[in-house]
Amino acid sequence: MQPFPYDQNEEARLAVLKSYNILDTAEEKDFDDLTILASAICQTPIAFIGLIDDKRQWLKSRKGINVTENPIELSFSTHTIAADNGIMIVEDASLDERFAESTGIKGDKEITFYAGVPLINADGFALGSLCVIDRKRKQLTDEQTTALKIIAKQVVDKLELRKSATKLEIIHQDLIDSNLFIQKFAAMAAHDIKNPMSSILLTAQLLKVRLGKLEDKSFERLIDVNIDSTKRLMVLLDNMLAYSKSPDLLLTQKQSANSSELLLIVIGLIQIPDNFIISLPVENYRLNVATIALQQILINLLTNAIRYNDKEPGMVQIRFSEDAEHYHFEVEDNGIGIASEYLEKIFNNNFTLKITDKYGKKGSGIGLSTVKELIKAINGTITVQSTVGKGTTFSFSLPKG
Repeated sequence: MQPFPYDQNEEARLAVLKSYNILDTAEEKDFDDLTILASAICQTPIAFIGLIDDKRQWLKSRKGINVTENPIELSFSTHTIAADNGIMIVEDASLDERFAESTGIKGDKEITFYAGVPLINADGFALGSLCVIDRKRKQLTDEQTTALKIIAKQVVDKLELRKSATKLEIIHQDLIDSNLFIQKFAAMAAHDIKNPMSSILLTAQLLKVRLGKLEDKSFERLIDVNIDSTKRLMVLLDNMLAYSKSPDLLLTQKQSANSSELLLIVIGLIQIPDNFIISLPVENYRLNVATIALQQILINLLTNAIRYNDKEPGMVQIRFSEDAEHYHFEVEDNGIGIASEYLEKIFNNNFTLKITDKYGKKGSGIGLSTVKELIKAINGTITVQSTVGKGTTFSFSLPKG
């Protein structure tokens, strides 16, 4: 067979074909019905819907043949999609120099009659063809030719409908994932709110007792602590309210922040035992980050470092560095550590080590999975290293810009 004439936009055509995600998929009744209809109208024993990629013709639907694909070199349809008259008809392939030496479909008997209509999408790209074949010389009537073109248009419509349905499925799944993410984030954030709320409650109770002793002026310090905790809580709540109205703000709205101030805010939102030492970076850096996301990441890692620590004193070291493209954070503790077989699993949703923390409570399996999803959503990475009995180091990087 003579080689078919490649279109100058062949690369673009292949990219468009790939976007339909249909090659090598299972049989579908909608396409099979159109193939059967084409065969019945044209009165041919063979009909198929073939899609042409860079090496083969793959049959999405077929009647009267067993093969599912054949090389481009043996395909009539490669000439069909290059034709510009809307249909290619070969009444006797043995008399056509393009096909005289070809059987048309590998492994099949000799093909004599062939008619094919290119499957052209709305952008003008030919994806393949709708073909009818006979082993004897044949002609189509004008009505049959018109009907074959109409059926080919229906095939293209089915392809577009299928593509749209696939996109909708992806969007639907994204919405499901987004809702799950929101639920987990809300659960983690609600847990974090309990810490400053507890501080407010405790200081208020102490204030009430001390106010009964007029000679004790130390209540002023308690008032300051109460006000400070309340302000920090209000900032967090304001951020959460903004996020609830527009979830993309959490990931896309970056702010310029002072690293030292940001870390002090985070520390102020968690309860730190008296026997705990948290070491912060000495240098101060200017960051351009999604601050609410970074705060939630650090709050979770620090809270875990405190809860699962059996040392005296408990220690957490926060380190920071940067390069041209990323901010790098490390949160290292001297806690109980994590066995090596669990280092990947701890980021899975709802996975817990089934152990109690220093307060006698078990983890929910929400925190670290949400941390990983947050970091992934802003195109960052996170890793963990740990030694049982000695401690754990979480390292994560966030992109600049």
